[in-house]
Amino acid sequence: MRRLVSRSTFRTLFGAVLGASVALGITAVPAAAQAQEIQLTGPLAGAPAVRKLRLRREGRFEIAAGASFTLLDEYQRTIMPGLRLQYHLTDWFGLGVFGGFGFQYTTGLTDELQEKAVDNRQCAANPNSRECVLTGVNLTRGNMADDQLGAMQWMVAPQLTFIPFRGKLSLFASLFVDTDVHFFVGPAIIGLKERKDCGFEEDSPGSALDPCTGSYELASRVTVAPTFGLGLNFYPSQFIGFGAEWRGLPFSWNTSGFDVAGGGADQEFPDTAVNGSDRQFRFNSMVTVNVTLQLPTQLKSTD
Repeated sequence: MRRLVSRSTFRTLFGAVLGASVALGITAVPAAAQAQEIQLTGPLAGAPAVRKLRLRREGRFEIAAGASFTLLDEYQRTIMPGLRLQYHLTDWFGLGVFGGFGFQYTTGLTDELQEKAVDNRQCAANPNSRECVLTGVNLTRGNMADDQLGAMQWMVAPQLTFIPFRGKLSLFASLFVDTDVHFFVGPAIIGLKERKDCGFEEDSPGSALDPCTGSYELASRVTVAPTFGLGLNFYPSQFIGFGAEWRGLPFSWNTSGFDVAGGGADQEFPDTAVNGSDRQFRFNSMVTVNVTLQLPTQLKSTD
């Protein structure tokens, strides 16, 4: 068979084609990589993440009337009607103040003590009986709620409020209610009633006061404690809402009016005295239910 192209000619043609291909590939690579901006087109171009967002709080003044109920009380429970006044600088941040006045009622433990340890022993008629002498420092001859049990009388709490979560709740996919969750923190100024100091002064153990066996009365004092908590709110209309919140109030006080701590240089117990040493740290808490009114009544929304 006759050879059409010699080997030397084939090598020359192959080298020329390969060189041209490499040259074209080199010139096709850009000198430097550059980012390319992607432009969004269509009906969503330039649109915000959320449209017609209802601004439940921004620029509005809120008045919340409700009642608070203390939790896990040993001797007396407190019901505290009160108000929360609040102004919201933005839809997620507000400044406010909470306050209320407390009313007490006794627990089952107090009722048992009153009946069996106070009323039935009749210490007023038999002051020298053994049981009356042993409990003379810690149990009144009269009514425990009036003479020795601690109580929260009132509270005022400036607070900062944060609203990180908001949305809607639906009922049977037909009824929708705007809702949000808020957190708050601040100082609380609390008015207390506690058993009046007796026996000796806490700072001056040698200074004698009225003996505790004959001194049963309450005295008022004011304490400051941190307060914090969270709440859940529902808005069925443009300016009326309702909700509930939990509040923590950790501070020390003497809820029972008992001598529970030692005194003097050796801290001997019992020291037959009731004073500041007998206050114990307690993580007090309460639950509040309220109805809110927001002003102005007209609700604003975003574009």
